[in-house]
Amino acid sequence: RQNGAEISEEVLLQLHLAPVVPRKSPAKEEKKFPSCERTVEHFSPLTEAMEREVTAAFGKGEPDEIMSSAFKLKVTREDIHTLRNLCWLNDEIINFYMNLLVERNKKEGYPAVHAFSTFFYPKLISGGYRAVKRWTRSVDLFKQDLILVPIHLRVHWTLVVIDVRQKTIKYFDSMGQKGHKICETLFQYLQEESCEKNNLELNFSEWTLHSMESHEIPQQSNGSDCGVFMCKYADYVSRDKPITFTQDHMPYFRKKMVWEIIHQQLL
Repeated sequence: RQNGAEISEEVLLQLHLAPVVPRKSPAKEEKKFPSCERTVEHFSPLTEAMEREVTAAFGKGEPDEIMSSAFKLKVTREDIHTLRNLCWLNDEIINFYMNLLVERNKKEGYPAVHAFSTFFYPKLISGGYRAVKRWTRSVDLFKQDLILVPIHLRVHWTLVVIDVRQKTIKYFDSMGQKGHKICETLFQYLQEESCEKNNLELNFSEWTLHSMESHEIPQQSNGSDCGVFMCKYADYVSRDKPITFTQDHMPYFRKKMVWEIIHQQLL
């Protein structure tokens, strides 16, 4: 899908090479996420039973077999197969995972989170505020702590996090691209939402719009893991945790996400 968002020719070239063997360039080495050097994060390995379930899900079967159904969404075996190593995640996987994050964050001690569908931003771009006005008829965005907006840039997944508490709009891109225009578009959406629903105009000077730099967040070193990076950015941010994972964790995260989606719960 094209939604009017920009992506550089350099990144586009890298993404068109996917799936590829992960590679690292000297420039990427220099921009290594600093926290990774200070913090080695340890994850509980999947049990043998969990590994068997993941292997079975990746195995042969009818592509349209329903593997999980919740949140008015259905995930098929074909969708699950996008979580295999070096495959691009699709809308169904990402939307289901975002709903799992929202469900988890209903528990005490977590920030209140609203996650938009992957189809929200293209609809906003193509039709303006009126086209998405009804998307929030059952939710007050300004009573949320965090708003997650997955963004699809032709062949690349990125994330915008709106922190209502801190009045910040941050753009997370695992290939170091800038997203100032996207942040501005979403602030304009918030402005119209506030005027329409609360009859209150937001003060732009009180808000900070920021594209996360490549040294601030972990970066991918291949052309296929952007969707997983985006989902894990959302996971860590929605727990108010520092983002300390690396490219090396991607195979583990992919298998973990298979189990979580099938069982409809986050580990």
